[in-house]
Amino acid sequence: MFPLKFTLLTFFVLFTTFSFSQSEDVYNSLFVPQELVDKANAVVRFEKNQVEVLGLDKIKITTKRITTVYNKKGNRHINAVLFYDNNRSINKMEALIYDAFGEEIKKVRKKDFKDVSAVSDFSIYEDDRVKYLDYIPLKYPYTVEFNAETVYTSTAFFPNWYPIDDYYVSVEHSDYEIINSAGIDLKTKKVNFENYNIKEISENHFVAEHVQGIKYEAYTPELKNIIPHYKVALKKFEMVGVEGENNTWKDFGKWMYDRLLTGTDEIPQTTKDHVKQLTAGVDDKIERAKIIYKYMQDKTRYISIQVGIGGWKPMLANDVDKLGYADCKGLTNYTKALLEAVDVPSYYTVVYGGRGLRDIDSEFSSTQGNHVILCVPSDDENIFLECTSQTNPFGFTAGFTDDRKVLLVKPEGGEIVHTKVYGADDSVQKTTANIIMDTSGSFTADVAITTTGYQYNIHEGIEKKTERDQKLHYKDYWDYINNLNIDNISISNDKDAIVYNENLQLTFANYASKSGSRLIFQPNMFNKVTQIPPRYTDRKLEFKIDRGFKDTDEFIIQLPEGLKVEAMTDSKEIKTKFGSYNFKIEPLDNNKLKYSRTYILNKGNYEKEDYKAFRNFRKQIVKYDKSKIVLTQS
Repeated sequence: MFPLKFTLLTFFVLFTTFSFSQSEDVYNSLFVPQELVDKANAVVRFEKNQVEVLGLDKIKITTKRITTVYNKKGNRHINAVLFYDNNRSINKMEALIYDAFGEEIKKVRKKDFKDVSAVSDFSIYEDDRVKYLDYIPLKYPYTVEFNAETVYTSTAFFPNWYPIDDYYVSVEHSDYEIINSAGIDLKTKKVNFENYNIKEISENHFVAEHVQGIKYEAYTPELKNIIPHYKVALKKFEMVGVEGENNTWKDFGKWMYDRLLTGTDEIPQTTKDHVKQLTAGVDDKIERAKIIYKYMQDKTRYISIQVGIGGWKPMLANDVDKLGYADCKGLTNYTKALLEAVDVPSYYTVVYGGRGLRDIDSEFSSTQGNHVILCVPSDDENIFLECTSQTNPFGFTAGFTDDRKVLLVKPEGGEIVHTKVYGADDSVQKTTANIIMDTSGSFTADVAITTTGYQYNIHEGIEKKTERDQKLHYKDYWDYINNLNIDNISISNDKDAIVYNENLQLTFANYASKSGSRLIFQPNMFNKVTQIPPRYTDRKLEFKIDRGFKDTDEFIIQLPEGLKVEAMTDSKEIKTKFGSYNFKIEPLDNNKLKYSRTYILNKGNYEKEDYKAFRNFRKQIVKYDKSKIVLTQS
C-alpha cells in the first residue's frame, strides 16, 4: 500500500496557519456555545490554516489549532502530530495546555514531543518519522493550542482542507487560506459546502464557523463523502525531484507511466523463459494470466517498502524476482512484467483499497489512492488482480477493491474505470441442513454452507484456523444456539469456481422448550437475523447499503415418532425497495418438515426518510426468523 504519511495527509489536512489575534475566551471551556458541546468529544475553538506555494518544489505549511477536549475519545482530535522525512522538515512545533478555566498548566517545546519511527510493523523500510504530543490529562475538559510550521520539498501531495475531523467533533472557527507566491496554476474543487456555514473570504480563502458535531448513524456513507472539504492540486508539480503535469487524468497517468513505471519492468531472461514454458500451448490469454498469477503468488510475499519518489515508484521487477518480496506497487509491477513476457497486456492500477467503498475522484486529477492492483483487459469485462495476496482466487476483488472507480495507468495516459460490482446474485450464501430431532427436544444436524462473491470473502480463511478456533468461530456464528457441540468440520475452498464449502456435523441439547406435554422450537436454526438497526427519532443523515447479497436456506427436519405438529407460523413474504424476504414451512412424508427461506438485500443509496421503512423491513425479518413450531403427542 501507499505510505501511511500520505493517507493521513490527505485525510486530516495537516498543519497550515499563521499568526492571528483572538479572544482569551478560546482557552476557557466555559465559553463554548452549548450547542457545540452537545454530541461532541472535542470542539475546535479556533484553527487557522495557511499553505504558501513558494515554488514548483516547495510549499510552507503553518497551523494554529486550539481544541477543547471533553473526554478520552476526544484526545486524538488535538491533532498535535507531524510526520517528517527527507522531503518534509519541521521548522516549528509547540503546544500549550490549559485547564478548564483557561489557565496555562504546561508548555511543550519541539524537543519535548515524542519522536518515533513511522515504520509500520509489516514494513522493512520506510524513511519517515513522526513527532507527536504525548500528554495524559488529569481531568476534563482541557484545551490544547498547537502551533507548527513545516516545509515540503515535494508538491505532489497538497494539503487539502477538512474542517471537520471526525464524528462528534464540533467547529467554532476554522480558517483555510492558500497564498500562491510562486503563481503556479492550481486545480481546486469544493465538495459538500452546501448545508454548512462556510464563507468564501477571497479566492482560496475559506472560513467555517459554528459547525455542530455530526452524530454517527448506522449505515451512514463514509464520512469523507458527506463532510465539507476543499481539494487542491498544482497543475505543475514536483515529486522528489521529478516534475509532473496534471491538467487531466490523462496527463497524470501519462506522467506516472513515463516517470514512475518506465524502466522498472525488466526481469531476467531465465524467468521469461520459465513462464513461457509454463504457458506453452495455452492459447487463451486469460488462461495464461491465471497460470502467471498462480506462479507469482507461489513465488512472492507481501511486505511494505515505502521508498522511491515519495513512496509511489515501484521497486525494480528484477529485484522482486531475486528477493521474492515487495509491496503492492512492486508486486503489481512484477506481475505486469511476467504477463508481458507471455504476451498478456495489463495495466498498473491505482485504487483506494478498503472494506468501505471509496472512489478515485474522476473529476479531479491528483495524487490519490492508497493501494495498487493490476488490470487485465478482457472482451467481457476488465479483470482485476490483487497481487499482494498469496491466496486470492484469480480475478477476485470482493471486500477490498470491488465496486469503485480506479485509475488505469496506460502508455498513452490515465483512464478512470470501475471495478467489478458483486450484486446480490453474485454474493450468495446457500445453507442446507438435514436435522433429526429426538423426543427430549435435542437435535443432530448435518449442515452445509456454500458461499460466493462477497459472502465468499466473509467466510474464506476459516480453513486456516486451528480446530479449536474453528469451533469457537462456529459457536460465535450460531451464538443463539445453547449447548452447541461441533462434532466434525470439513471445509473446501474451490478457487477456480470461487466457491467456499463448509460442512459440519452438530448436536445441540434441549433446543426445543417444553410447555406441559408440548415441545416448541424455532425451525430457522442456522441463518437467523437477530439484530435490528438502531432507531432514530430524527435521523439526520442519508444511508447506504454498500453491498447486496442473497441467502437461501433449506432445512429438512425429521420429527420423532409419537410427535406431530399442533401449530406453526404461516408462510410470509415481504417485498420492499431494500430487498425481499420469504419463508415457509411444509409438511413432508414420513413425519418430516421442510423449512425454506430466501433473504435478498439490495445495495443502494437511500434518503434519510427511507430509514424507518428499512428498519421496519429488518425488524420483520428478525420477527419471522423467530417463527415457531409447536409439537404435541400424536
